[in-house]
Amino acid sequence: MGATVVVIAAALVQAAGDTPAGKAIGLSVSVPDKYKGLIEDGGTVCPEVSPNLLAALLTQESGFKPKAKSPAGALGIAQFMPGTWEADAVDGDGDGDRDIWDPKDAIPSAAKHLCGIADAVKDVPGDKQNNMLAAYNAGAGAVQKYGGVPPYKETQNYVKSISALADKPVAGGGKMSTTDQAVTVVNAANDMVGTPYSWGGGNASGPSTGTCCSPRGRSGSSISGFDCSGLTLYAYAKAGISLPRTAAQQYAASEPVKKPRIGDLIFYGKSAESLHHVGIYVGGGYMIDAPRPGTKVRYSPIDSMPDKFGIARPVASSKKEI
Repeated sequence: MGATVVVIAAALVQAAGDTPAGKAIGLSVSVPDKYKGLIEDGGTVCPEVSPNLLAALLTQESGFKPKAKSPAGALGIAQFMPGTWEADAVDGDGDGDRDIWDPKDAIPSAAKHLCGIADAVKDVPGDKQNNMLAAYNAGAGAVQKYGGVPPYKETQNYVKSISALADKPVAGGGKMSTTDQAVTVVNAANDMVGTPYSWGGGNASGPSTGTCCSPRGRSGSSISGFDCSGLTLYAYAKAGISLPRTAAQQYAASEPVKKPRIGDLIFYGKSAESLHHVGIYVGGGYMIDAPRPGTKVRYSPIDSMPDKFGIARPVASSKKEI
C-alpha cells in the first residue's frame, strides 16, 4: 500500500472514530431546500466536516441569510471576514467570480476553510471538533495558544451551540443516510484487500468460488475470492444494504450523482447496460476494487480505467440507502 493510500486509509479510520465525519450525513438541522445540495456536497470535502456540522455552523453564523453583516465586519451566509475570504474563497459555481454574498461560493468556501482549520489545529489536545469550531470563531492561533478552546465566553458558547445542533440525531427514516454506513461499507471492503480475484466469486457472506468464464476465458471455479460486483455486494451487505449481483444491475438500483461521497459506487463501461466494472469510492481519488483475473482486491485510482461511466448511490429502500 503506497503512501497516498495510507493517508486515505487513515482518514477512513478517523471518519469512523473521533471526528464529525462519523456522525450523520442525513441532516437533522433544518436547512432551506435551496441550500441542501451545497451543504451535502460541502460536508464531504474532508473527514472532519459533515453536512450536519456545516449546516449547524451556517445556522449559528447567519441563520442562512446570504446578505448577513456582523458589527465586526463579517459578511454573507458563512460570515467571512474580507481578509479570510480573499485567502480561502473558492469559485463554487464556476462562474469566474468569488462572490462573498453568493451561497454557491460562500458555502463551499466555508467547507474548505473548516478543513484548513482542522488541519491547522490537528495536533492541539482535546476534542477535534470543538477545536476546529473554536478556530473558526477565534482563529487557529488562539486555539494553539491555549491548547484547546480558548477562555473566551463568546467562543465557548459558540462551540457549545454548534456542537449541540450538529450532534442532534437524525430522526425517522426517509432517505437519510449515515457516514457510519459508508464507513462500514469501506471497512468491509478494506478487510478484503489482498483477496484473490475470482470471476463470478463473492456473495453477501464473503469470498466464494466463482464460475467460468470471463470474456478472455478465465475461470473462477477453482479460486475463492471476489469479482468486482461480488465485492461491492458483500461490502454493502455488511451495512445491511442488499445489492443485485452485476455491475449493470447495481447501477440500475442506484441514483446517479455528480460528486462522489465515501462509499459511493464508481462504474465503468460504455453504457448503463454494458458496464463491466464497479469499485467503492474511498476518497482522495481512490477506490477499493477487484480489478480483473490474476489480481487481488486493492486500492486503485478511479482514473485507472479510461471508460469511467459514472457515480451512483444505492437507493433500494429508505432503510438501505447509503
